[in-house]
Amino acid sequence: MISRKPFLFTTKMELQTTEHSTKLHMCHPCRRTIPYRIYAVVHMCGIIALMYHHAHSLFTEHTALLTSLLLISDVVLASMWASATSLRLNPVHRTEYPEKYVAKPEEHFPKLDVFICTADPYKEPPMMVANTVLSVMAYGYPSDKISVYVSDDGGSSLTLFALMEAAKFSEHWLPFCKKNNVQDRSPEVYFSLKSSSWTEEAENLKKMYEDVKDRVEHVVDIGKVDQDQFRDVFDLWDHKFTPQDHPSIIKVLQNNETEITPNLIYVSREKIRATPHHFKAGALNTLLRVSSVMTNSPIILTLDCDMYSNNPTTPLHALCYLSDPMINFGLGFVQFPQRFQGINRNDVYASELIRPFDINMVGYDGLMGPIHVGTGCFFNRRIFYGPPTNLILPELDELAPTRIADKPIKAHTVLALAHNVAGCNYEHNTNWGSKIGFRYGSLVEDYYTGFMLHCEGWRSMFCRPQRAAFYGSTPKRLTDVVWQQMRWSIGLLEMGFSRYSPFTYGLKSLGLFTGLGYCYYVVWPFCSIPLTVYGVLPQLALIYGIRVFPKPSDQWFWLYIFLSLGAYVQDLSDFLLEGGTCRKWWNDQRMWLIRGLSSFFFGMIEYTLKTLNLSTPGFNVTSKANGDDEQKKRYGQEIFDFAPSSSIFLPMTTVAVLNLFAFVSGLYGLFAWGEGLSLELMLASFVVVNSLPIYEAMVLRKDDGKLQKGICFLAGILTLVLILGGYFLLK
Repeated sequence: MISRKPFLFTTKMELQTTEHSTKLHMCHPCRRTIPYRIYAVVHMCGIIALMYHHAHSLFTEHTALLTSLLLISDVVLASMWASATSLRLNPVHRTEYPEKYVAKPEEHFPKLDVFICTADPYKEPPMMVANTVLSVMAYGYPSDKISVYVSDDGGSSLTLFALMEAAKFSEHWLPFCKKNNVQDRSPEVYFSLKSSSWTEEAENLKKMYEDVKDRVEHVVDIGKVDQDQFRDVFDLWDHKFTPQDHPSIIKVLQNNETEITPNLIYVSREKIRATPHHFKAGALNTLLRVSSVMTNSPIILTLDCDMYSNNPTTPLHALCYLSDPMINFGLGFVQFPQRFQGINRNDVYASELIRPFDINMVGYDGLMGPIHVGTGCFFNRRIFYGPPTNLILPELDELAPTRIADKPIKAHTVLALAHNVAGCNYEHNTNWGSKIGFRYGSLVEDYYTGFMLHCEGWRSMFCRPQRAAFYGSTPKRLTDVVWQQMRWSIGLLEMGFSRYSPFTYGLKSLGLFTGLGYCYYVVWPFCSIPLTVYGVLPQLALIYGIRVFPKPSDQWFWLYIFLSLGAYVQDLSDFLLEGGTCRKWWNDQRMWLIRGLSSFFFGMIEYTLKTLNLSTPGFNVTSKANGDDEQKKRYGQEIFDFAPSSSIFLPMTTVAVLNLFAFVSGLYGLFAWGEGLSLELMLASFVVVNSLPIYEAMVLRKDDGKLQKGICFLAGILTLVLILGGYFLLK
């Protein structure tokens, strides 16, 4: 571990430097900081009082099991609150002035390598990948200083064909964008906008793009490329070639020797079934080595294949920080938020992720900087080779981050070495994945890598320009959402119980507040515990008329009210202050309940099975392809889509049925039990209101997005089992 004094908050020196020296960027502390700090102290006192109440009840009442379950649940909730509060103590906003950077001589523009990752041509359509590639090739940046590397972990000839078509189209698209100052530099986006002011050149270019799109989609539909037409290009795709077993492939599709278009390089690393490939982290490390051999640019941008560029000046925004001599020594990366297209009006699945990408990021930015979220991130290449004060050299001189790549990228020696470092056995007995490059050991390689880089002493910056830097695709089906977040929860648990856990290594290396901030996401899967306990236990007590919470006449009753309402009001204020709406906030908190009883619940089970060597979780690519018309219609109408229904919805449906039963039972017995069960009835009411889409999908709907009868039947059976079990537990 690096011995140093960690940065707890953005220092006054940095603020003065930013405002009075470089003038390329400014930092503004958030006005809500002081009120949040005051409330944090008050809320903490309330949590301490609640823990005292649980401890007192544990030793004085004859409900040890019930009290213990509530105590465990509240400890988890308190941990989540503490980690979230660490991000509210010093939030900051930043402003960049890229127009001032443009005025600099061209030698001040460093070379840029762009890494784009794809893995499945059917879940990640090749035409979507091509649009992302074209959008970054068309940056408002010197073309001869951009190199775009596409990692195809599926080894698909369909993707390569799409990139070949994109390379030819770029010769017309890039000059058009720069001559006309086009802002939407994804062809698909630009040509989908109807404009009466289009010139004849634009109309001809649109027809050319549609021809490209037709050719690519035709190849995807038939599932293969005509190898007779491209005999020298697709020879490797023979009958032995599979996505899991194939040699390394590197194709230079575009060369920037003409200074009109950037470099475009297709990379598909070697794979053998018996050799671990470490999913996306392994693909990125392959790109890191291949690019070191070919171009070795000092700045690296990582992108998911669906995150097209929406702002042609994005590199200039990043350089406002990365080129600042007062802060760039320890500055490792500049993170941009993810933005998504096609989200329905009120974001019914909470897919905008306002809390992770807006609320929390400004909090991290006031500590050691934002976390790495896997895409939309500009790295200093040096960051992947050890701490700022200790350069760890790779095994080959050609991979050193400071080397100047002065050979043509098509040179035989360059391509031979690039193929070598893309081999599946190259990393054996090296530091790759442990001390060099993106880190292995978790399915959430982005979060884990960012954490380790911060622990080494690197800092980061959050950049949120007024015009969004990138737009991407987001799942439009609830099934895709919960499966994606289940994979995240498994990776977070792997990280939480590893040698480099944020709970231990993070707090020791980063200090209290930044360490707690990194604990925030690691605690996510554990929220399934309080959601399960509070979704079942008080409801069973309500059915049998047994008190679990204090009466309204009891002073402890108001402590529960204060802690609950205080947490929700603060969360709502965060949402509104960062540009959200009340409806979006309501959908977000409802999705928390759904994720907790599906993604996080099964994520903990899957991780436990993995730990016991009873299961091996894989990396399933989230589909970015558009669904059928009926599915898109339901999403546009904000109707929950449970198709294809699976067992992952069973706990959530069971809790919904149990709470409805408890709510009806509580209303019936309200006059008999008086005020004694007020909190239990309020809790059941809250769950019932949040579960309205579930009841609708169970009973009222006839479309394909409803819950399957088998899931509903099993939920009913489990509800009866819980009620019967509650009799023996409570009576």
